[in-house]
Amino acid sequence: MCPASPFGISQRVIGVAESATVAITTKAKALRAAGAPVIGYGAGEPDFATPDHIVAAAVEAAQDPKNHKYSAAVGLPELKAAVAKRTLQNSGFSAEPNQVVITNGGKQAVYLTCQALLDPGDEVLLPAPYWVTYPETIKLAEATPVYVNADDSTGYKVTVEQLEAARTSKTKMLIFVSPSNPTGAVYTKAEIRAIGEWAVEHQIWVMTDEIYEHLVYGDAEFTSLPVEVPELAERCVIVNGVAKTYAMTGWRVGWLIGPESVAKGVGKLVGHMTTNVANVSQRAALAAVEGSLDSVYQMRDAFDRRRLTMHSMLNDTNGVTCLEPEGAFYAFPNMSGMLNRDLNGKTASTTLELAELVLDEIQVAFVPGEAFGLPGYARFSFALADDDLAEGLKRLQDFAR
Repeated sequence: MCPASPFGISQRVIGVAESATVAITTKAKALRAAGAPVIGYGAGEPDFATPDHIVAAAVEAAQDPKNHKYSAAVGLPELKAAVAKRTLQNSGFSAEPNQVVITNGGKQAVYLTCQALLDPGDEVLLPAPYWVTYPETIKLAEATPVYVNADDSTGYKVTVEQLEAARTSKTKMLIFVSPSNPTGAVYTKAEIRAIGEWAVEHQIWVMTDEIYEHLVYGDAEFTSLPVEVPELAERCVIVNGVAKTYAMTGWRVGWLIGPESVAKGVGKLVGHMTTNVANVSQRAALAAVEGSLDSVYQMRDAFDRRRLTMHSMLNDTNGVTCLEPEGAFYAFPNMSGMLNRDLNGKTASTTLELAELVLDEIQVAFVPGEAFGLPGYARFSFALADDDLAEGLKRLQDFAR
């Protein structure tokens, strides 16, 4: 039970954990602003500028008075139609524009999905390691996250057998993400088909987060769950957005796609919560969704090069082992070999302590695995410049010796 606040702060707010990824990035930026040569691997955003044609569309939109007014709470009709069209092109999933709701980033899409589908007492199966926001949005809907654990021995992927063992009569939903934040794992078609068929069999809703759909590498392949298992579509909500694909994290445009009843329900929530996403941002997103993917492929090539460098350098670090990430822009190394041993005269018994020690001693910032439900591990983003990426990992290698 959370302690009562003398200032009347709600138990709901008291019970919400701070975003560890935001916290570590904020601390790293503050140290950098103070003159420290900090290299940060914490941020979950591309280091590239938004492509020029998207920025130009926003400038034009800002000068048009029609974008200075309220618009439909669920999104501009032309953007909803473009999202439906691009989703069909990208993943093969067919949806009508009235199934699309434009949201203030992917985070709001996750939050709204939980609010629309979950009731107090419901349980949500959440594979761990998980993105830090998932359990908090479940709890804010007064539901209970049920963690289904994986680690590097399983490629950070859960099985149907694990999901079935965790399922109870209260299980309402599964949160599924591939490619994965934080691990970079990508499920195969066969694995996705098995999970989807299991969800259909037990009439479980699935929220599938497809925000990293374009960021897959090597032989890995993105597969949309409701495309592989079409009969799941009536109990599935897809979450996506422009942030990662088009380097538009600050523009705050995401969306969800679900059954019409869910979209209508979410529309009622949005009408009382935020009304429309900023029109200029929506016009920029429209240019992104309707435009070429050439710049996306260029960014992906850079991420691919960096992931291989990071994978190699982490595995050459004393006490660290790392699976090769197949998607997104994160590596998730096992750091347990750096714990409980001498590190330049100091020790760390947890990856929380290790992250603090590394930041203080060598000005390298990463997010400890505790934030994602897997102590002993850490998330390193490779969405930063090649030279900085290599320099920070060289510091870690020297420190680990």
